[in-house]
Amino acid sequence: MTEQPLPRLLERYRKEVLPALAEWLGRSNPLSLPRVEKIVVNMGVGSATTEKKHLEEAMDALMYITGQKPVITRARKSVAGFRVRKGMAIGCRVTLRGRRMYEFLDRLISIALPRVRDFRGLNPKAFDGHGNYSLGLSEQWVFPELNPDRYTRTQGMNVTICTTARNDEEARQLLQALGLPFRSMESAFPKAVAAKKKK
Repeated sequence: MTEQPLPRLLERYRKEVLPALAEWLGRSNPLSLPRVEKIVVNMGVGSATTEKKHLEEAMDALMYITGQKPVITRARKSVAGFRVRKGMAIGCRVTLRGRRMYEFLDRLISIALPRVRDFRGLNPKAFDGHGNYSLGLSEQWVFPELNPDRYTRTQGMNVTICTTARNDEEARQLLQALGLPFRSMESAFPKAVAAKKKK
């Protein structure tokens, strides 16, 4: 059995980003440096309360996008105004780790985000205070794996990137070095990564 090659982004993280992070943070122990721990992709399907077919379509699309079978998310409490009862299926999600996580992040950065209409960069402040970053996509067709003729209904999704960073600034520098296109971000750290590349 032949060994699979490392995902492109994981290789870049190990060869370029880690040494630059160590220099920037002044830490010699590689285990203390921030890394991406997991990525959670969530689709909320509000119409699933009346149309179960919409949820099935969303699950199918999410499986194609991530390469992993989604789990159904259920309502935690009843909300009469939305006709939602506790335990009702209202969406689906996938938690990615390891190789699949890096492959998905690579496709998100290099293929999906550039295909977003009027894209001007990601909000650099959308962190939760614990080094985790969330972004929203308004339609699933930015991923070329999906055939628009098959998935006719527009379905948005939320992507949460969970890191081991100690604070938001460390996480921001990590994600920016990996290639996440934040808007209006000036930082000396990516220049350190570029310097490592030249060497």
